[in-house]
Amino acid sequence: MTKSILITGCSSGIGLDAALALSIRGYQVFATARNQADVQSLQNKGLNAYHLDLTDMNSIETTVTAILKETGGSLDFLFNNGAYGQPGALEDLPTQALKAQFETNVFGWHALTKMIIPVMRKQGHGRIIQCSSVLGFVSMAYRGAYNASKYAIEGLSDTLRLELKSANISVILLQPGPINTQFRANSLKAFQHCIDAKNSVYHVQYQQQIVRLSSERSTAAFTLEPKDVTKALIHALESNKPKIRYRITVPTKLFAVFKRILPTHWLDKLLSKG
Repeated sequence: MTKSILITGCSSGIGLDAALALSIRGYQVFATARNQADVQSLQNKGLNAYHLDLTDMNSIETTVTAILKETGGSLDFLFNNGAYGQPGALEDLPTQALKAQFETNVFGWHALTKMIIPVMRKQGHGRIIQCSSVLGFVSMAYRGAYNASKYAIEGLSDTLRLELKSANISVILLQPGPINTQFRANSLKAFQHCIDAKNSVYHVQYQQQIVRLSSERSTAAFTLEPKDVTKALIHALESNKPKIRYRITVPTKLFAVFKRILPTHWLDKLLSKG
């Protein structure tokens, strides 16, 4: 029987790779994106694509309704992936920018998930996969807004897993480290829009961040490709006993160990070099 999955953030990177790979694998994929031009691009690639803006409740409700009409009211999997990074020191970050980060990365996921849970309860099964990050359990300077949003997703997911245990609905976290996607380019746009770098006490440090975000490909060690995240996603979808957390990339695995064994001030020294 064909399995159905709704994926957010499919315009590029992790979401796009997952949508294409799962479609080839025989899944009934519902790929979503915020911009209409990206929806058209997804359709041109042969995907069943919908417009979904995680900051717009009407958009979420309209899209979920349309998808459920197509499936006859069922959905096997939800992959919450759509997100962006808002760089900048917390000292410089407008509170509105922090709110905007949470609107997309946290509140939109919550609203969408709330609509899907009753569907999964009714059918008696389901899996909710959350694309978190290594920055969901360790923090790095100038990434505070994104750190906070991913820490929130980790906490919400752990709670949801406990609450849904008796409903046969699994909640699974993917924790990528550096992946070659458009994430840096989008983060640079958010940085330039919200942060007054020229007049900041962090002006020198920001120049380093701008160079990093301007790179076409990640310069971080052990950077992987979106297909490596898709590989973990497939295991999370198809394994009889999926992991609770999939740590993807060497940095994620290393920092998971460091977080447990190192004193905080030692870990801070390591993270300050990033």
